[in-house]
Amino acid sequence: MSTAETVNLNDFYTVLRERHSVRAYDPSVKISREELKEMLELSLSAPSSSNLQPWRFLVIDEDELKQKLLPIANNQQQVVEASAVIAVLGDLKSYEQADAIYSQSVAMGAMTEEVKTNFVERLQQMYGGLGDERLHQVNLLDAGLISMQLMLIAKAKGYDTVPMAGYNPEKFAEVFEVPETLKPILLIAIGKAAKPAHATPRLGVDQVTSWNSFQS
Repeated sequence: MSTAETVNLNDFYTVLRERHSVRAYDPSVKISREELKEMLELSLSAPSSSNLQPWRFLVIDEDELKQKLLPIANNQQQVVEASAVIAVLGDLKSYEQADAIYSQSVAMGAMTEEVKTNFVERLQQMYGGLGDERLHQVNLLDAGLISMQLMLIAKAKGYDTVPMAGYNPEKFAEVFEVPETLKPILLIAIGKAAKPAHATPRLGVDQVTSWNSFQS
């Protein structure tokens, strides 16, 4: 491993160690939409079931709308203090994008048009037959993967985040006129901490890991 690779790896470890949930933000710090878009774009490399990428985002950065969100999010003050709140939603019809996604694989030379056509047909039949509840469960996993990636990217760029599941998704969908095929999953506040975040305790690896069997 080269010296440059070692430095980059150490930087990554630092991001992992220093990312903590922050609930007190400096309201004077505003993140530009260009930078928010860059962070979202970087997060899109996260894995997803069958590469269907069911995540959708609603970025709330206007003060008036953050005030509307505040009671929906149980009056958590970070909603209005943070530079923005990113709502992560799951698309129950993401499989309808399969042809567009895998056409890019054809263009990249990763598969033939015939293979793509057959594969997309199977995907659409399978996911189309799962039902909304099962699809939502799949989307929950994929939303978690991209959300963690987004929070690490934000930390690497010098910002802080906190994931919030403590909100009313039904009220959120009503107030923000969310299409029926999109289901709110998670809110992520992003901004600059008003004071240093503190580490929280973690169980040790031996407390959460078994090898080959759960029998001692």
